[in-house]
Amino acid sequence: MKNEALSLEAVRDYYGRVLASSADLKTSACCSTDAPAPYLRPLFSKLHPEILDRFYGCGSPIPHALEGRTVLDLGCGTGRDAYLCSALVGAEGRVIGVDMTDGQLEVARRHVDHMTAAFGLPAPNVSFRTGFIEDLAGLDIADASVDVVISNCVVNLSPDKGRVLSEIFRVLKPGGELYFSDVFSDRRVPEHLHEDPVLHGECLAGAMYVEDFRRALRNLGCLDYRVVSKAPIQLHDPEVDAKIGMVNFTSLTVRAFKLPSLEDICEDYGQVATYRGTITGAPHRWVLDDHHVFETGRPMLVCGNTAAMVSETRFAPHFEVVGDRSVHHGVFPCGPAPAAGASDCATGACC
Repeated sequence: MKNEALSLEAVRDYYGRVLASSADLKTSACCSTDAPAPYLRPLFSKLHPEILDRFYGCGSPIPHALEGRTVLDLGCGTGRDAYLCSALVGAEGRVIGVDMTDGQLEVARRHVDHMTAAFGLPAPNVSFRTGFIEDLAGLDIADASVDVVISNCVVNLSPDKGRVLSEIFRVLKPGGELYFSDVFSDRRVPEHLHEDPVLHGECLAGAMYVEDFRRALRNLGCLDYRVVSKAPIQLHDPEVDAKIGMVNFTSLTVRAFKLPSLEDICEDYGQVATYRGTITGAPHRWVLDDHHVFETGRPMLVCGNTAAMVSETRFAPHFEVVGDRSVHHGVFPCGPAPAAGASDCATGACC
């Protein structure tokens, strides 16, 4: 418990005192690598400059179909992603931002009224709570009360990732989704590097080994997660590279659903899914993951897990799924085409 407290205090100090802005980062680990989706760009232009200046993230974890939903942003910082989601959920939805760094939350809270007016909302629909992502119960976030949990390069900073993931799946509603970007590694980071404040603050020392992440989800009953996008992380600082350059780091955007019907490998039941083209911002195609791009009106043969992801979640109104699991045809040949030099480990069950 003492080591956990020291680790959390080191992170709080790094993001609250050491970093004045994103320009002070020594690597690309905590910098966004994904360009915002075209439908989000008008929203970005309305964000207050101070919110953007002190943003630290490694992806763009803003999923589709958030209208009227409850979204929880873990490690919200100055509120960039929380505010984007507040615009997307609209007046009928709500967003909760959680962070342990007072300086970051001070910026986020300062602009609530400004952002409410900028997005044309009748009243604020976002709130910010000071606390730890390992203890959402202590922040009065109830069981099965959240539709979508997002996080942007924060879970790696936690000294107890298993507890974070357990809390996430506790607060998610049945069919709810974890959609987050973070730093993953191709091996376990050596223990002696975990206490290095720079490596930890730069999102490297706490990076999740992809197989340990898979096992952690499996222990929570989530047998299949999907990689949406990935990008290698460059270690620009020579001192950082000298310490930890033996490890390969990748920024991944991952989605995982709270669905008891998922199996640990993709199975073929002869099911066909057709996207209706009705998701806001995705009129022609919608991307589930790095190997499922649904074109509007075009039927796609899918495995049982994929069928569940689009028919037993908030995406159900946007899909027609034909078939059930009454007849089994064996293993489904499902998976992305591997990129040159890429590791096969950064996938979920559907591989």
